[in-house]
Amino acid sequence: MPKGYWVANMDVHKAEVYDTYRKANAKPFADFGAKFLVRGGSQTTPEGAVHSRTVVLEFPNYADALACYNSADYQAAKDIRLDASDGTLIIVEGYEG
Repeated sequence: MPKGYWVANMDVHKAEVYDTYRKANAKPFADFGAKFLVRGGSQTTPEGAVHSRTVVLEFPNYADALACYNSADYQAAKDIRLDASDGTLIIVEGYEG
């Protein structure tokens, strides 16, 4: 079964509030087996437009990635994030070649 991924590109405009979001997302991420592959760090954008912060999370499968997003715990965390940042979040199924 292919893994699931969250790919987020964000511009954080309220750092203290975003720190609260990070604390709030820890439980749903642990509950659904999320693993950070990318969490901020240096980035280069040779094509297109992205935001200043990129995060990639790996889940055991696509269903878990979707279930985490839709969970009550993550929705509560998301409400915090929406006040602190702007950006995009994509949930994608991995490739097993």
